[in-house]
Amino acid sequence: MDKWIWAAGGVAVAVTVTALAAIVILWQRRKMRRLMDSLNAMLDKAIEGSFAETAFDESLLSATEARMARFLAVCAVSSRNLAAEKDKIKGLIADISHQTKTPIANLLLYSQLLEEYELPEECSLCVNALSAQAQKLDFLIGALVKASRLESGIIAVSPRQGEVQALIEAAIAQIKLKAKEKGIRLEAERAVGTAYYDPKWTVEALYHILDNGVKYSPPQSLIRIRAIPYELFYRIDISDEGMGIAEAEQSKIFARFYRSPAVSGQEGVGLGLFLVREILAAGGGYIKASSKLGRGSIFSVFLPTEKR
Repeated sequence: MDKWIWAAGGVAVAVTVTALAAIVILWQRRKMRRLMDSLNAMLDKAIEGSFAETAFDESLLSATEARMARFLAVCAVSSRNLAAEKDKIKGLIADISHQTKTPIANLLLYSQLLEEYELPEECSLCVNALSAQAQKLDFLIGALVKASRLESGIIAVSPRQGEVQALIEAAIAQIKLKAKEKGIRLEAERAVGTAYYDPKWTVEALYHILDNGVKYSPPQSLIRIRAIPYELFYRIDISDEGMGIAEAEQSKIFARFYRSPAVSGQEGVGLGLFLVREILAAGGGYIKASSKLGRGSIFSVFLPTEKR
């Protein structure tokens, strides 16, 4: 009889302990859930910009709120400082553009006028060099202004549905003369279908890619343009037979002012591909490059086929 009593007592204790453990676990879970809900609410308010401390005690939640408030305050200061620096740079570039526009235009005009005169050979060489440098300066200032305005949102890239063939033809029309002067052939497959792109800025993006192909390819070589439609994107491949790009540099070529040491002796300022990336990204597209040294490069432009 005593054994039965002891056994029953042991079962009762076990049941009681189990029940207490279950209650503690449930209580801990509810406490954790409330804490997670509070943290989620804090993050939501932080994202909305309406965060404010509500607890001022010795709890862990209060300490977390205080840290979040300090973090957001530091981020706000950093954001304001960054915005102020961007505004200064934007204003500086705008001032440079405004102040240099007339002198550059005059340099180009006078160099063109001088080219019409019969000058000694040495003078003609100097005039040609002056004209080339003035054109280079004009391009650099223009590219800086475009990059600054694209980054700051002053220039709006407004994609709309259009024929991909029309886009390719417009880009080829701009580079055709330069390619012909170097003896480079342009071949483009017929593109069928539409994509969303900005008629002005996307043409400029393709032009910069083609310009690089012409610039860094040998005379009498070939540049191919191939258009491939997919479900979500329209892909345009531009391949050349140039010097190619080292694998280690392929992740750097779209950075602002980046120029490979292999082309440091050639014309260029390192802004063309940066502008290409910015223009395409603003229109919902992107660009990829694949290349091998000595075997040319392929730049693949992806344009959305649906409005975004």
